[in-house]
Formats: sequence, structure tokens, C-alpha cells
Amino acid sequence: MSRKGQSITLSISERDKAQLENLARELGMMWGDRPNISKLVEAIARRQLLIAPNRDWSSERIRALVRSVQALIDTGQVEQAQVIANLLLERSEVSLPLRQDIERFLENPPPAWRLEIDRYLLRHQPFQLSYQDAARRIWNFTVRCGKITLHEKRQYLDCWCEETEGNSDIPELVHNWSLRLDRITDAAVIPVAGEWRSHLDYIEVEIHLLEGLAFAYQAKPEDTTIEWLADNQRTRRVVRKVTSSFWFLREVMQYAPDCVIVSPAAMRDRLASKLRTLCQLYDIGISTNGNG
Repeated sequence: MSRKGQSITLSISERDKAQLENLARELGMMWGDRPNISKLVEAIARRQLLIAPNRDWSSERIRALVRSVQALIDTGQVEQAQVIANLLLERSEVSLPLRQDIERFLENPPPAWRLEIDRYLLRHQPFQLSYQDAARRIWNFTVRCGKITLHEKRQYLDCWCEETEGNSDIPELVHNWSLRLDRITDAAVIPVAGEWRSHLDYIEVEIHLLEGLAFAYQAKPEDTTIEWLADNQRTRRVVRKVTSSFWFLREVMQYAPDCVIVSPAAMRDRLASKLRTLCQLYDIGISTNGNG
């Protein structure tokens, strides 16, 4: 003689019922092709499923996960960012404004070409990138090394490419390009044969830091030497690997006159040229005193 199960009545809203059905479907608790709430309740009663509070995450943990989502996006790891974003949406601690921001991110994923670039970068697979920028110019690059980098709060693809035409950097760095991703309206990305390079081209630049900057300076990953000058304990010598004159000079200009480029001459001359142009724009006279 079979034993009939006891029936219970749940007094819940349609929305909550739909949520329970979705949960039952996710856990594979079905009656035919329909989710079975009874199986879900039975599994909870038998402790096959554990019930835990959904409001016990600290605000520090939430902030750390939100920062990790942004960091993953900034470095081109969008799929991993989406995983953490979905995890955050499962938590009731997440505030309504933050929840709306996360939902907007998930509802508007990056275009397919951007995801392809991310995959090739992770696999160290050389690829060809063809795109039309916001000014409707067509660009073609064969990328053999690259990474997604944040420059001044915008994402760029910093890459080594076979093509050099149109690159105005110094000769040692003309294979390096910095492509602003939000200016690419559409792109075609395909794999190409050949080797992946281990790094971008670079030159070593020596700078001297003066006054307060010498004491406040924080080391960067690209720095190879940081030391105080033996004959001047108020001057700090830094040698750094530089892959782009453009971004390096923008940084140096922020700290003038407490940051002086010592070598190489090509980089020093570029900054001097910018300073002469600036003086002309502001009607400032320049005395050369025979040193150029």
C-alpha cells in the first residue's frame, strides 16, 4: 500500500512563486517539463539544500567585489567580470542604485569583436584587427603583443603591430600603438599565423625627481632603478621602461618642474619642443644661453 504525501498550502505572491519555480528549475527539480516547488521544499526539509542568510555580507566585501568587477573590465576580462556581477545580484545587501548599475552592465555586454580581442590576448594568439573609427577612417593592424590598459580613465589596447605607417613616436617605439577602444565603432578580428611577442618595444628613460616629489614618489612596475643621487640627497634618480612617448610625456608634464628627463636625448628633446611651443603660446621669451 503506497503512502500518499501530505499536502501544504503556501500563501505567497505570484512573484515569489515565480522565483521558487526558477530556483527549482535551476536545481533540476522538475515534474516532467515543469519546475516542482514541492520537490524543492522537500529537499530543504531533508537538508539536501542548506538555507543561509542572504544579508550577512559586510559592506567592505561588497565594495571589494564591485572594485574587482571594474578592475576586470578595465583589464579586458569581461566574462570574469560578468560572473562576479551576477553573484552580486544574488545578494540582498546590494543597494538599489548599485543593483541598477550592475544590471545595466549585464544588459549591455561588450560587442563580439571586443570579446574576441580579450580571448586572443589571454591565449597569446596573434590577430588582425580591422576597424573604422569615429572619424570614419579605416585602420588595419596585425597585433603580435598587447594588453588592455587604463589611461586617464579610458580603456586602450596597447599593442605591438607590424604596421608603423602614421605612428609619430620615436624610431625605437614606432611598432607600439595605443588604440582607444571606445572610438572603435565596429571591428573585424581574425587570428593570424606567427609568433606572439613577450612584450612591447621599450626604451629606458632616466628621470630625476626634485623637491617634494622626490620623497613622495611611489614606485611603478615599469621602474628598473630607484635611488638617491650620491652627490645630492634631495634628488631621486629613476630609470623606467617606457613604451610610449605620448603617455610618458603627459605624465612628466604633470610634475614639471620637479621632474627632469635626463636621457635619452630623443625623449628629452621631445619634451623641450613641447615646452618651447608652450612658451610661444603664452608669449614667454626663451633664453638659449648656448645650450640649445
